Amino acid sequence: MSLGHEDQLKIAAVREPGTAPSSHTGSPRRLSILGATGSIGQSTLDLVGRTPEAFEIVALTANTNAQDLAGLARRHRARLAVIADPGGYEELKNSLAGTGIEAAAGEAALVAAAGLPADCVVAAIVGAAGLKPTFAAVAQGRRVALANKECLVTAGHVFMSAVTAAGTELLPVDSEHSAAFQALGTSDLADVERITLTASGGPFRTWPKERIAAATREQALQHPNWTMGPKITIDSATLMNKGLELIEAFYLFPVGVDRLDVVVHPQSIVHCLVSYRDGSVLAQLANPDMRTPIALSLSFPARMSAPTQPLDLVKLGSLTFEAPDLERFPALGLARAALERGGAAPSVFNAANEIAVAAFLEGRIGFLDIATTVATSLDRAERESLFRAPHSLADVLATDEAARAVARNVIGIG
Repeated sequence: MSLGHEDQLKIAAVREPGTAPSSHTGSPRRLSILGATGSIGQSTLDLVGRTPEAFEIVALTANTNAQDLAGLARRHRARLAVIADPGGYEELKNSLAGTGIEAAAGEAALVAAAGLPADCVVAAIVGAAGLKPTFAAVAQGRRVALANKECLVTAGHVFMSAVTAAGTELLPVDSEHSAAFQALGTSDLADVERITLTASGGPFRTWPKERIAAATREQALQHPNWTMGPKITIDSATLMNKGLELIEAFYLFPVGVDRLDVVVHPQSIVHCLVSYRDGSVLAQLANPDMRTPIALSLSFPARMSAPTQPLDLVKLGSLTFEAPDLERFPALGLARAALERGGAAPSVFNAANEIAVAAFLEGRIGFLDIATTVATSLDRAERESLFRAPHSLADVLATDEAARAVARNVIGIG
């Protein structure tokens, strides 16, 4: 089902102050964090730890790191800790013995944790593994702070339909989408001429293509501005991350593909620009620190203090912008093409990229082979009729699995 522009904007970007279901006047906010040991999860808990009286931790989850999960659960007095890998259950349980914190493991436990009553669920599980838990969080009908790209990139209309049906408040955690959210405010989308996401350009922004082709894993993991996990850091190096964000923006702020754009901004100070038909351009600026958008997602419609470096424009001196080079970084063009193809093409795009990035990190393929793998996978998937629009989460998961098989075949791995 396709949602109307007004309905989507109301859900994704506009709620009158005081109407947010997770707004509180005094009681601690019940908070669950899916992906607590990752970069977003740790940044969220850093904020929580500075004002512990303002939050009550319901559940924390992690993929395989039972030791770190147990430490976070003890430090923040969580009620429940869930490890996705069943093999980590005994370690987690033993680490939490005598604390009163419940331990659980496996996908079913992860989904159940996401559905526990909470005023806000931070959905920060990386990859398609975050789909089921995030859908479970949405079903509560309260607030979801969304850091999982795949829910929008792979599920799109299905996910937004679930958000609408539950009356959930969806707040984006990505710095660019949080910036767009703030710059749009209560504006009518009909007044918006363009939403422009910014990209740092990654570590290879000034490299010639021949040098990029020989880029190593270690070089690709050296992001100039942000500290993130390995997968998203590689995506930033290829600009694939910005392609994924373009697709996300299409669903969060439905102005149409032709009114979405990307510009390279090496300083990562301006996170998004919204151009209006009267000639005004509103932008959100902040030093590159994920705690800024996370703080807003936790406290909206109010704002909370964050230990981020104050922005000093005089010290910066200048901010520069340039067009992305689609010849050296073809991922952006692939993302836009997948979005224009419609149906499940963005899901195939995402799945193929996940397989390709993993293969690069394992040393199986070269850096430029990531985009080539995605392009070839899209072509093969279209020939295999995998672009049919999904109508349910089950459809989304089936397409994701099939697309991964296609990408593995392209690379030549089992």
